[in-house]
Amino acid sequence: MSSSSYFYQYLFIGIFFVFALVFAAIPLVLAWFLAPKKPSAEKQATYECGLASKGDPWMQYHVQYYLFALIFVIFDIETVFIYPWAVAFKKLGLFAFVEMAIFIAILAFGLVYAWKKKMLEWE
Repeated sequence: MSSSSYFYQYLFIGIFFVFALVFAAIPLVLAWFLAPKKPSAEKQATYECGLASKGDPWMQYHVQYYLFALIFVIFDIETVFIYPWAVAFKKLGLFAFVEMAIFIAILAFGLVYAWKKKMLEWE
């Protein structure tokens, strides 16, 4: 293949990318210019499922919720890494098995650490 055919392929991708950006931006720009702008106290109020809000909307959550979420994300990402490894397990060999065992051991160590620090206990 010549270098001009490579350029042509990248040019096609570039044109497609520009078209996608313009296609997405046109409705946003039109809405910005054409939408009525009549702010009021009722429109600016916090909306919760059709009910009037009660209390301060900026309440603080216990840090333990974030720790649960972080631990969940860690194990969710672990699943994302383990699934392709499990699909291609027979082709990868012993080296990949040892690498995955080390990966799971590191995550298990983190889980044991969180458990020992009592981060997983609900109060």
